[in-house]
Amino acid sequence: MLHYAVVFFVIALIAALFGFGGIAASAAGIAKILFVVFIVLAIGSFLLGQMKK
Repeated sequence: MLHYAVVFFVIALIAALFGFGGIAASAAGIAKILFVVFIVLAIGSFLLGQMKK
C-alpha cells in the first residue's frame, strides 16, 4: 500500500514538472488517500497484534 502511495507521489511530481496540473493534483490526491489508508491499517495491525499477546 505504501509502495503505491509513493508511486502516485512520484507521478504527481513528474506531472507537475511538465506542467500537467490536473493530473498532478489527481495523483497527489490518490497518494494522500493511499497513505492515510496505509497508516490506518498499520495502526490497526499493531493494536490487534498487541491484543493477542
